[in-house]
Amino acid sequence: QVQLVESGGGLAQPGGSLRLSCAASGFTFSSYAISWARQAPGKGLEWVSGIYSDGSDTEYADSVKGRFTISRDNAKNTLYLQMNSLKPEDTALYYCAKVPGKRLWIYDGWGQGTQVTVSS
Repeated sequence: QVQLVESGGGLAQPGGSLRLSCAASGFTFSSYAISWARQAPGKGLEWVSGIYSDGSDTEYADSVKGRFTISRDNAKNTLYLQMNSLKPEDTALYYCAKVPGKRLWIYDGWGQGTQVTVSS
């Protein structure tokens, strides 16, 4: 059974930083791409970033490119998202999601999310 548990969210000021973590279990973590997605209040789910199984390739949505960095530690079954230069529009519930194939925006399992709020 796929289990993904996000942590690290909280309140940050504009221009600040947060680091999200996602602990995975129930599947062979090192064999799958994993993505971060977010949902802002009243909006749909938005893909944010993804990383392929060995960590060699990463992709980002234009809205976060240059500010966010995705990484993974396959020995620890953990995914990370370093978020810098945060903006109020980054406020959302952030999910990590297991990607069954090569399309980073198609998921077959996700966690309960961690809330990120960017406000002064």
